[in-house]
Amino acid sequence: MRLLVVEDEVRLAQALQRGLAAEGFEVEVAHDGLTGLSLAMEGRYDAIVLDILLPGMNGYKVCAEIRAAGNWTPILMLTAKSGEYDEAEALDTGADDFLSKPFSYVVLVARLRALVRRGAGARPVPCQVGDLRLDPAARTCDRDGVPIHLTPREVDLLEALMSRPGEVVSKQELLDRVWGPDSGVDPNVVEVYLGYLRRKIDRPFDRETLLTVRGAGYLLADA
Repeated sequence: MRLLVVEDEVRLAQALQRGLAAEGFEVEVAHDGLTGLSLAMEGRYDAIVLDILLPGMNGYKVCAEIRAAGNWTPILMLTAKSGEYDEAEALDTGADDFLSKPFSYVVLVARLRALVRRGAGARPVPCQVGDLRLDPAARTCDRDGVPIHLTPREVDLLEALMSRPGEVVSKQELLDRVWGPDSGVDPNVVEVYLGYLRRKIDRPFDRETLLTVRGAGYLLADA
């Protein structure tokens, strides 16, 4: 199993390399964001451990660039920061998991093994509902030819709805699919992000296609 560790703290990177090698991983290390991005694009890894506070290019940008290139290698992000907004930003850029420093090495290894077992996801296919088009892999969206900028999390949420046009999708289904069944996030985050989507895909175009079905969930109508 091949891992890429992108960490600018040399001692920590060396410790991770030694420890993960002892667990049976083949580990390659980069100490800055640009080098890490280059290796991620060129190499084939089973998972990537990516620090957020990196010289040259921060981990958020590296992660976003990897995903924009259609690379779906599982990514575990590390940061010295703490708080739900930092975690949300890490996941919004396309990371699969998040761990704050200082972290338990046992937990790190367990999460990496879980990510490796899950493997890289298949490249998402483009979808269209009416004049609304989404390419989840390229992270691009437009309505009637007008580009719409979406965050990675908004892309995932819209994809979940567009994959079932005209059908009611429950809040729990969206939470499990977009944030993960064991995410532990507040279910109300779904409503918050749906509000973001409405302000981007409906209101500027004088549409009402993203609908709330009280007591049941949400649906995307074909306008």
